[in-house]
This record gives sequence, C-alpha cells and structure tokens, in this order.
Amino acid sequence: MAALREASRLGVRPFADTARVELRSSKTDADVKAVIWAAYRQVLGNEHLFEIDRLSSAESLLHQEQITVRDFVRAIAQSELYRQKFFYTNAQVRFIELNYKHLLGRAPNDEAEIAYHVDLYTSQGYEAEIDSYLDSLEYQQNFGDAIVPYYRGFQTTIGQRTSGFPRFFQLYRGYANSDRAQSKPAGQLTWNLARNLVSPISPAATGSLTGVSTGRQGGKTYRIRLTQAASANAPTVRQSITEIVVPFEQLSKRLQQLHRQGKKVISVALS
Repeated sequence: MAALREASRLGVRPFADTARVELRSSKTDADVKAVIWAAYRQVLGNEHLFEIDRLSSAESLLHQEQITVRDFVRAIAQSELYRQKFFYTNAQVRFIELNYKHLLGRAPNDEAEIAYHVDLYTSQGYEAEIDSYLDSLEYQQNFGDAIVPYYRGFQTTIGQRTSGFPRFFQLYRGYANSDRAQSKPAGQLTWNLARNLVSPISPAATGSLTGVSTGRQGGKTYRIRLTQAASANAPTVRQSITEIVVPFEQLSKRLQQLHRQGKKVISVALS
C-alpha cells in the first residue's frame, strides 16, 4: 500500500497498475489494435496522433503477421512523423535523450552513452541511430519482438544503475504530459551527465513530477574537447584535438553548431 501511495505522489501510478502490452500467438483483432495504440503512445511520447498521421501500411502488416511488434516500433521511430516531432525541432542531445526514453524506457546512464550516439549519428546517419536501440541486447532482453517498450526508469532492476532512477524523472513530467509539450529543445540532462550529478526528486502539489537540479548552473563553464570528423570523400591522415570553453547557458547551442560544422565531440567536462 505504501508503494502505491508513493507511486501516486510521483505520478507513475498508471504505469504501476498497467500490465505490459504484449502481442501473443493467441491474439485477437482487438489485441493488435491495443498494441498499435500502445506503441504510438510510447514511441511518440504521449503525443496526440491525428488520423492522417497513422502508419496505415505498417499497421496492416502487423495485423497480417508480416512484421513483429519491434518492427512496428521501428517503423514509427524511422518515420517522417517521428523526425518532425523530435529530430528536426530539438538539439541532438535532447533527441538522444528522447530516443532512450521512447525506445529503451530509461534515461541515459552517463555522458559516454550520449557521446556514443552523437558519434554514431555523425558517422552513420539517422537510421543507424534508431536501429542501435532496437537492435541492442538491452532491447531484446527487456522487450523482445512481441512487447511494446515501456518505462523502466521507475524500477530498480538487475544491470540498471540506481542513478538512472532520479535522472529518468528529469525526462518524465507526468502521465498526461507529452514530450513535445515540455517545449525544451535543449538536453535536459546535459548538466547532470557532464558533472556526473544526480538530481533530487520533488513531487509537486498536483501529484505530477518536478525535477530539481542540484547546484548553481549560472556562471559555470564547460571545456569541450573535439576533433574534425572523418570525411567521406578523403582519408584523414591526422586529426588534431582542439579544446574550447563555453558557458553553461550556451553549451547546447554550441554543441549543435559543432555538429553542423562536422566536428566530433570527444568529451564535455566542467572547466
């Protein structure tokens, strides 16, 4: 009972009370429809879906057993709809945070995970970035081919870092909130991951969740180590490493600029 009260205060009660959505071999048409809507809700970050935006072809293939639930999730994340909602309008770091939330159900564990995906997108592109989550061992072990991804960041499980629990609440703002409604295109965890800090969790009076950041951010500066990304047209014989210092308020914008210039960010650390 105490656990249920705490779940209610933190705004996660609906997830605690809801079973995983899985497409079993003995499925009915209603079961397939439930999976489809659960997948849209999860992958689109609880965003309202218009009828015109539905992926009719992928839905039909799922009904016909031509694709798995994981294939359907991939179709959503690879779609132009997902790109318009989360890729074009957000900083790259924010986009990666949302991919972790939507596709793996958790927050990034550390700065190294962000750096890995920044490099992956830079070198291999959008589709490889999305596939890296869906084809990972972590995805397979937790969701397989038949389970719709769900938020795991609320749980403490084997192999999952405890720091991921409070960090996930920086990305989660309540059951009725959508990711686009937050209107924050910059990364939510940039500060915490760069300094390896964990923010406290503070429930609001309404029962929804508020993340409180630790420490003052104003006046802090960060040292970015970077190099020129390898060119696809010419071999790189030698790459020089450069360091620049930027204030926290400009960090996300500067990272975006470096990415557009073809720079490869090696690390971001408090100066």
